[in-house]
Amino acid sequence: MFPTVSHFLSYLFGIDVPLPFNTFGVFVALAFVAGYWAFTKELKRKEALGILHPKKRSMVIGEPASTIELISNAFFGFLIGYKLIYALLNYKLFVNDAQTVLLSTKGNLLGGIALSALFAYWAYKEKDKVKLAKPKTIEVTVHPHELMSHMVVWAAIWGFLGAKIFDNLEHWDSFIKDPIGGLLSFSGLTFYGGLICGGAAVIYIARKNGIKPLHMLDVGGPGMMLAYSVGRIGCHLSGDGDWGIPNLNPKPFTWLPDWLWAYTYPNNVATEGDHIAGCIGKYCNELPQPVYPTAIYEVIMAFILFLILWKIRTRIKLPGMMFGIYLMLNGVERFFIELIRVNSKYTVAGIPFTQAELISSLLFIAGLLLVIYSIKNKEKHANY
Repeated sequence: MFPTVSHFLSYLFGIDVPLPFNTFGVFVALAFVAGYWAFTKELKRKEALGILHPKKRSMVIGEPASTIELISNAFFGFLIGYKLIYALLNYKLFVNDAQTVLLSTKGNLLGGIALSALFAYWAYKEKDKVKLAKPKTIEVTVHPHELMSHMVVWAAIWGFLGAKIFDNLEHWDSFIKDPIGGLLSFSGLTFYGGLICGGAAVIYIARKNGIKPLHMLDVGGPGMMLAYSVGRIGCHLSGDGDWGIPNLNPKPFTWLPDWLWAYTYPNNVATEGDHIAGCIGKYCNELPQPVYPTAIYEVIMAFILFLILWKIRTRIKLPGMMFGIYLMLNGVERFFIELIRVNSKYTVAGIPFTQAELISSLLFIAGLLLVIYSIKNKEKHANY
């Protein structure tokens, strides 16, 4: 496994480059990039078809930097300088435990002050370059795809919060023992929490900019499936604990690689299992029994489902139907992978189930209802 990018580079090229980047985090970032690409393509396509429309917006140009702009830039500059300079001066600690360095109150005061002043000066100079003797109001056209940068930022913030909340609800016993650690830890993220909260943020921004919710949901279906596939690569490569139950069964096919059938996840980032003899460092554990590598199964299945959604998207005309199909496919895929995946279970009326099984079942039902609703209201939505 490759808990950090440094481990990955060492495996590929035999070089030791200490970098403060974990593999899972890198693939989360790549998942956002993949989603951004798919969302943007769909927004442009729907605008070209006349389904979505650009919006006129008034803005004032030629004004000097406001006091609020200077203060906010100085504040963010201070935060970056306070932590960045401290991290560079304590680089070894930063590489070994970036989370502690970033989330602690420790920092470099002089670095914070320096970047605070630099950021404030930069904001002042940028506005000064275009300052007019008399500011004027102009009208600009904002195309739907130009909202994506704003959407991605808010989807990332709310998606992370949602993923943390759902993960702590799923592992309530651990959360009660260490609530602060549970909330601040970068590990332990539940996909559905991120999907629900991040999706809500995107819908809110879209609606504020004249994009109707059903159209935005349809745009998001293929992109979210692609992002999920990319993100799961990070889960597998880092060994973040999102693996299956023990698999001691013989391989069904001789040509199937061992790691694709049953794997022990050596050097996993979750530090679960037994200590590896002779290994020195933070990530020196390996599972005592091989397990189903469910994360890589989801990479494959989600990418296939993305290709299906991408193929049929041009044939679906009814608002809401595309997203309904996405919910159904997502629900089916996640429900069945749960059958061989390690997860916390709840028991209601003697019936055991996982959080993901419950939510995936609800998503499938919601998707089916949305498809039925789209068909029944096709005339009503003809000009939606």
